[in-house]
Amino acid sequence: MTGLSTLLIVVGLFLVGGIISFVKQQMPKSLVVLLSIGAALCLVSGVMRLEVWN
Repeated sequence: MTGLSTLLIVVGLFLVGGIISFVKQQMPKSLVVLLSIGAALCLVSGVMRLEVWN
């Protein structure tokens, strides 16, 4: 597991926490969708960069 993949996964999980918080605060849906896309991209890219796939 490289440092960059770890960083991307941690940032993705941080954004997921933000999504949960924004939904509880009833923030606009467009903001939640934008945050969801960012979280999904971080998590997927972090998992794809793992060295397990070699």
